[in-house]
Amino acid sequence: MMNDDIFGMMQSHAAATLAVLALSVTAALAEAPDAVSDGASWQPSSAGQVRERVFAWLDERQIDEATRSKAAELWPVDSPEPSGIELMTRVGETASLVDENAHKLVDLCSKPRADLVPPSQAWLADPQTPPLVANNLRLLYGRWLVHESLFDEAREQLDGLRPEDVVDPASLLFYQGVVHHRLLDKEAGIKAVEGLLAGADQGPRRYAAVARLIEADLKQLKPDSLDHISRRMDDVRRRLDLGRTGEKVCKIEDGVVESLDKLIKELEEQQQQASTADAGSFQPSRPAEDSRIMGGRGPGEVTKRDVGTGSGWGDLPPKQREEALQQIGREFPSHYRGVIEQYFRKLANEGSR
Repeated sequence: MMNDDIFGMMQSHAAATLAVLALSVTAALAEAPDAVSDGASWQPSSAGQVRERVFAWLDERQIDEATRSKAAELWPVDSPEPSGIELMTRVGETASLVDENAHKLVDLCSKPRADLVPPSQAWLADPQTPPLVANNLRLLYGRWLVHESLFDEAREQLDGLRPEDVVDPASLLFYQGVVHHRLLDKEAGIKAVEGLLAGADQGPRRYAAVARLIEADLKQLKPDSLDHISRRMDDVRRRLDLGRTGEKVCKIEDGVVESLDKLIKELEEQQQQASTADAGSFQPSRPAEDSRIMGGRGPGEVTKRDVGTGSGWGDLPPKQREEALQQIGREFPSHYRGVIEQYFRKLANEGSR
């Protein structure tokens, strides 16, 4: 019953927590107009500033007139100025006009993921790639990776980028916060969302709303708690769904098993202490005078009898034992079953030593 209680609580708590955050993040990921004002610790770039930088880079590339005309169509001077994600996207689209790597990456980010393992895009880390292109396309790529639940790859692209490195600093800080939150990197996640909230008026309101949820959620997250264990289990499930079965996943699973072992032991000790306290709270001073039902609770001690060992007392036939184990397996949430089976295999191995 102890294990059933733990996993029942874990399933309901994880479902509630992840549902609230998933709905909030999903709403934030939808495109919406930015709300921009002054007074932040970081400043978004204006469309005019970015346009000047883009065409200065194009001039260095000595592009032909046809390509320059296509670029000019992306940056019309007589239309509403883009901002935020749209500004970042236009930088990528302009780069794709003159760079084959950028063209392939922008095309990749325009459609759902087709492969379990995305391209590494090593050219983005090449010192020969201009920072204007490399930094903003790393953000573009990292954002797409987050949408595809590839959080480890997204962290690789987004880590190291600063607000001043990109044309959309609000999106950078937001997606860094989302990545670290999903990977349970508490300190980095809090740092990212605090940076975003320091300039909350500079970016979309939806970013600030979700950032506050992430901040509150990470600050209350305690290592090896029921909440922490359930989220690591969810992370294992996500990785397995992506076909990830390597050393990193095994390490996370081992950590989950160790935390489960520790948590179950602590709960068993608490129950034992509570039982001992209850047993000691009622000690009758003399036997009952009449044969009647007495109130209160005693320790429940009885004379122990030697029932022998030849009868197989307490053992189940193999068939019934297997049916019981299968029934236990059906009781647990399906996405925890692998970890639970590993846990009980661990217990079996320890018992055979």
